[in-house]
Amino acid sequence: MVQERTLPTFEASAAQITPEIGLRLYEDMVLGRSFEDKCAEMYYRGKMFGFVHLYNGQEAVSTGVIRAMRPGSDYVCSTYRDHVHALSAGVPAKEVMAELFGKATGCSKGRGGSMHMFSAEHGLLGGYAFVAEGIPVATGAAFQSKYRRALGDESADQVTACFFGDGAANNGQFFECLNMAALWKLPIIYVVENNKWAIGMAHERATSQPEIYKKANAFGMAGVEVDGMDVLAVRAVAEEAVARARAGEGPTLIEALTYRFRGHSLADPDELRSKVEKEFWFTRDPIKKFAAYLTQNLVEAAELKAIDQKIQKMIE
Repeated sequence: MVQERTLPTFEASAAQITPEIGLRLYEDMVLGRSFEDKCAEMYYRGKMFGFVHLYNGQEAVSTGVIRAMRPGSDYVCSTYRDHVHALSAGVPAKEVMAELFGKATGCSKGRGGSMHMFSAEHGLLGGYAFVAEGIPVATGAAFQSKYRRALGDESADQVTACFFGDGAANNGQFFECLNMAALWKLPIIYVVENNKWAIGMAHERATSQPEIYKKANAFGMAGVEVDGMDVLAVRAVAEEAVARARAGEGPTLIEALTYRFRGHSLADPDELRSKVEKEFWFTRDPIKKFAAYLTQNLVEAAELKAIDQKIQKMIE
């Protein structure tokens, strides 16, 4: 079934990014896509083991939100689909890949693997295998920032970004934590990466209110829907949410409408989603879409090609 909701429109001209920012955003997205493609190759060659959940197709969400925050200062809390969040947060690709190979040089010393990326140095609070498990952790991180600020620590103005999928928005932790965050005006952004499928359960069949961002209204917090395939649109709403949180005005619930281009995990034959649905979303590839915008407005195609080659060399 093709996405029934009308994707939000966004005027790219309103983003007002410089060529330098545009190239950085593009590089981050290409790194995420290339890294995940290499993970798939290594997994199918029998070099990587366990459950591996890839992020292909959702790069605009990670880049748009995390690159609108302060690297190494603010906090990022992920899910079991955490490789690209780690990369956007600044964890070196070599450390992320080493973690996937179970090496001591990995960001979690090889003990976490695919679903448990962690890096205190980069403010990455971890990847969490259980659905909605990271929401209370992220809420706690936001609470300690607020508490330290109340005790007079002016440097405690960190913002926390909490990522989770549409399936997690039906779990109790989601509602309890949104209630607390709104009540205490915590500096946190809840980012729902709504890719329409919770493993094999279609989103529309699993919730009484498919428009997740509207659930923010029950708690008196800001809720916004955004095209999760448009990095500039995501960045724009993220910047507003970050500014609101840092100013002490409380949390925001962002629902990013996106789509994973691969199955739930590399062990998933991906037979439940229709060919029509997949093809609809493939035409909205966030990297191709952003590349077209950049070459039409800000940079030369050769600059993007140079980035592609640089990233490919890094991944190899």
